[in-house]
Amino acid sequence: MESVYIETTVVSYLVSRPSRDVVAAAHQQLTRDWWERRRSQFACFISDVVLDEARDGDAAQAALRLQALAGFPKLAATPEGERLAGAFLAGVLPPKAAGDAAHLAIAAVGGVNYLLTWNCAHLANAQLLERLELIAAGAGHKLPRVCTPEELMGLSTYE
Repeated sequence: MESVYIETTVVSYLVSRPSRDVVAAAHQQLTRDWWERRRSQFACFISDVVLDEARDGDAAQAALRLQALAGFPKLAATPEGERLAGAFLAGVLPPKAAGDAAHLAIAAVGGVNYLLTWNCAHLANAQLLERLELIAAGAGHKLPRVCTPEELMGLSTYE
């Protein structure tokens, strides 16, 4: 079974109030579709970084995020992952993206197949990913395929 690291933006879109913004509303619906139709086809993982981020913000929304994440197995932050995250920050990502670097490093060290996200600034960003892949490879790791829920819907959804 393939594995997925669920990054915080995914669960945020899953439980958030319906948006009036057409793009955000589409992301919300695609997230719900993936959650309902495809999630069970993967071994899904989170980390303490995801849980820490999920606790932030509006208390009611945080409670919904944490409820949706309850029971998922966690990948541990390791010294190796911390070194890799540091390399991502030193080589490509800005300091404000420390959480994003941690997500990517934890998923890479954990050997997951996919990192699921709506963060297109620092994670699902083709120009950055090419450089991040080189850093990960230099450290002996394969970067997971970083994608949005729409990209991980599978062929059967569109047939």
